[in-house]
Amino acid sequence: MKLHTHIIIALAIILLANSLSAQNNSSESEEKTRILFIFDASQSMNGYWEKSKKIDIARKFLIRMVDSLECENNVEMALRVYGHQSPVPPQDCNDTKLEVPFQTNNAGKIRQTLRYLIPKGTTPIAHSLELSANDFPASKAGIRNVIILITDGVEACDGDPCEVSAKLQKAGIILKPFIIGIGLDVNFKSSFECIGNFLQVEHEEKFGGTLEYVMSQVLNKTSAQINLIDANGYPTETDVAMTFYNKVSGKVRYQFMHTLNAKGNPDTLYIDPLLTYDITIHTIPKLHKDSVTIQPGKHTKIGFDAPQGYLKIESNRTNLYKDLQTIVKIDTQTINTQKVNQNIKYITGKYNLEILTLPRITIPNVRIDQSKTTRIKILQPGLVTIFKPSSGPCSLFVQRNGKLEWIYDIDEKKLRETLTLQPGVYHAIYRNKNASLSQNSRKTSFEIFSGKSKSVRF
Repeated sequence: MKLHTHIIIALAIILLANSLSAQNNSSESEEKTRILFIFDASQSMNGYWEKSKKIDIARKFLIRMVDSLECENNVEMALRVYGHQSPVPPQDCNDTKLEVPFQTNNAGKIRQTLRYLIPKGTTPIAHSLELSANDFPASKAGIRNVIILITDGVEACDGDPCEVSAKLQKAGIILKPFIIGIGLDVNFKSSFECIGNFLQVEHEEKFGGTLEYVMSQVLNKTSAQINLIDANGYPTETDVAMTFYNKVSGKVRYQFMHTLNAKGNPDTLYIDPLLTYDITIHTIPKLHKDSVTIQPGKHTKIGFDAPQGYLKIESNRTNLYKDLQTIVKIDTQTINTQKVNQNIKYITGKYNLEILTLPRITIPNVRIDQSKTTRIKILQPGLVTIFKPSSGPCSLFVQRNGKLEWIYDIDEKKLRETLTLQPGVYHAIYRNKNASLSQNSRKTSFEIFSGKSKSVRF
């Protein structure tokens, strides 16, 4: 009875451990978003906008947004405020502070901080952005760092918010920020568009809708599909890797293996709409598109002309040519190396082949067509064993069009070497290492036939 009890307890522990492990793996795979609110509490926020003070309108709607985000499991929040510590004059361009850092269950602290803010000072936007780089904890895979800046004025401290924002994005610290302008002059729009996604709130009643719109973009992924178009204009090509790079930072954001769904259509991807992407399709040769944007909330189709066919280099003597490689080129640029009897997909077109037999076989303008296999057959080779009476240099030539082409040098110290050669007429020349005259060179000629072996002695 005790044994059975021990077994049951052990099984229960194992099941619990597996369950916790699965939960941990699941939570790790879910993407987490960190949102840093940068809030303007400069003196100008004391001004009225329509019926209320700008500070009261901004904090009311931001508190409402914090309330809704508090329920999101994969969202962390923090609050940085500027212009709230030192009154003007004089101007204090260091007046910016991380009031509530990133931590769990901090929504109450953010609300409390917002309620008691009193606008006093200046507008150091660039400095606040610069310091925000240290506000985010060390970044890990699956973490998105987002800044939402709420302001009623432009930079007042001679900093360059555009340059700072670009630097942070390029370093991969943040995604493109959101800037919500309250009662700003329309002429200031260009000053913010270089910082990030700028939204101007024109009326008080629209402020809440603007925040909700921003949050929908921050939290929701958008659907997209990659159409790999064949020669007939249909998206039928598939089974190829795709890499999505963050255009600004150059870092890999996603990598997928393209597939077709049960209906034969390109599978749907869900990706971050806040980024601009450089996309590489790893066909041979690869396909690439720069600066691809995704419209939030709208299914985006991204097309690549990718008609493909197959190339196969064939040989009957796989035991002799099992490691044989073929260099595949476009003009003079090498795009792939391919093993013998391997079937590989290429974008349709013409390719130059260099098959690394001895001697090498070059075949220009090999055409690959849609969904067809282009087969290149190599003649069955023969074998030659060359014997040298003593150490010394030895070179091998093939005879082509009345000319001798060098193909191989035998190691001086080797007295015997066996080579796999294509059918043809060959010439070998050897000199004893101790011979002091070129006239002492010895020459011999021989012919290789498919599937046959030959011995050559000097």
